[in-house]
Amino acid sequence: MTKQEMVLYCLTYPGAYEDYPFDDKWTVLRHRENRKSFAFLYERGGHLCVNLKCEPMCADFLRSAFAGVLPAYHMNKMHWNTVLLDSEIPKPELQEMVRQSYELTKPKRRKKR
Repeated sequence: MTKQEMVLYCLTYPGAYEDYPFDDKWTVLRHRENRKSFAFLYERGGHLCVNLKCEPMCADFLRSAFAGVLPAYHMNKMHWNTVLLDSEIPKPELQEMVRQSYELTKPKRRKKR
């Protein structure tokens, strides 16, 4: 998956928008409502990478299942994974990882009294 394909896929989620807080080196996909980030795209070591949030047990499972899933670069390694976009990860699995990251970071709905 290319950088543009990943950005366009992330933008299909409701309220998602693209941001460049670190010049053009990192592309950050955020929720419009709470500004929380759910995907960080960047290049490192000749690879196009995306950092995605994940439940800790799921993060460990994905790292053991796919060589292209690593502990997150420059983030909390318990809750975030780095995914190499040029690795063997099937597109549906990658899309599911993005969905989970989006869900984990989306605004919480307040309960009505």
